[in-house]
Amino acid sequence: MTNYKMTNTEFKIGIVGAGAMGAGIAQVAAGAGHRVIIFDTNNAILVSAQKKLDRILNRLIEKQRISEINAELLMGRINWVNQLTDLSESKLIIEAIVENLAIKKSVFSELETLVHEDCILASNTSALSIAAISSACKKKDRVMGIHFFNPAPLMPLVEVIPAIGTDQNLIEQVVELMKQWGKIPVVAKDTPGFIVNRIARPFYGEALRIYEEGWEGIAEGHVGFATIDWAMREVGGFRMGPFELMDYIGNDINYAVTESVFTSFFYDPRYRPSIIQKRYSEAGWLGRKSGQGYYDYSENANAPEAVKDMVLGQKIVNRILCLLINEAVDALYLRIAHTDDIELAMTLGVNYPKGLLDWGKEIGYDKVLGQINTLHQLYTEERYRPSQLLIKWAETMNNQ
Repeated sequence: MTNYKMTNTEFKIGIVGAGAMGAGIAQVAAGAGHRVIIFDTNNAILVSAQKKLDRILNRLIEKQRISEINAELLMGRINWVNQLTDLSESKLIIEAIVENLAIKKSVFSELETLVHEDCILASNTSALSIAAISSACKKKDRVMGIHFFNPAPLMPLVEVIPAIGTDQNLIEQVVELMKQWGKIPVVAKDTPGFIVNRIARPFYGEALRIYEEGWEGIAEGHVGFATIDWAMREVGGFRMGPFELMDYIGNDINYAVTESVFTSFFYDPRYRPSIIQKRYSEAGWLGRKSGQGYYDYSENANAPEAVKDMVLGQKIVNRILCLLINEAVDALYLRIAHTDDIELAMTLGVNYPKGLLDWGKEIGYDKVLGQINTLHQLYTEERYRPSQLLIKWAETMNNQ
């Protein structure tokens, strides 16, 4: 595999897909000095993305975060194209299209016929198998995942995901490149959801489960959503509550990731999606982008009031947090990523207030295990299955 350490102007970047993620990645790459070619079959999307980037740069100029000259240079480095063949001179291509494996494989198969042997082919998928995507290519050793978080220009984390056939030297080169782009890369094993979207599932799933149950009397229309969000923000210290965040992400997107992780893990109950979220997605109640989700975003809508009870809030936080910590510990146990990368991923990728492994240690792994065992005894479901490493760490704490 070729070593790609070359100057930015020599290293052309290709982007497939001019949606929010693709355009954001293009901005990052162009801002780092690369020539960027961004492709989309839909001319309207290309025009819209170009206008949106122009508005973003104008706002940055107004805030004195970028000079007019540098903004013009950045825009000048990006070519907006509707022919895939225009990407043929790229040294790195990042695909950022719909989360559909068949479509991604088709794109990668076609790309391989157009580019040079030393071109890296990467997917920005948030949960799909990199090995499955690479199966569409004859030269599998140059295929990998490079997963940015939305919005790409602002979020520092990038998950770098090698498939089982990826050239090992390529990992170091891409990690170094992401650092040159001003990002903080973490390396993840090619498993469903990688680091962030695997570990974060209980943040949404358990919040929905609590609401479904009418747990502690909180499930009363939108008051229930607001109470859970309040608890996670004000008691737990999270930047956004789970329902606020799902509305921000989009219920269709969040549900699709949950369903993908669930099916990819052979229907492990720990990742089972919620019927409520499925129905909201089916109804088109997608959140902010549709004007209605768990909350009403219409102009004159009244914001629901939360039940601001500290005892209740702590119960909500404890239940969701113990499952998040269990997932983080299990990711370490199954060697999904190293300790530091897990902690960085959750604090930088989804803005958690603390690294979950350290948070578990601070609370006491024995107490975390006790909470999970209580839930398991109550529901007798594999959903509340503790990690073997959590059990081991809890025993160690008890023996000290």
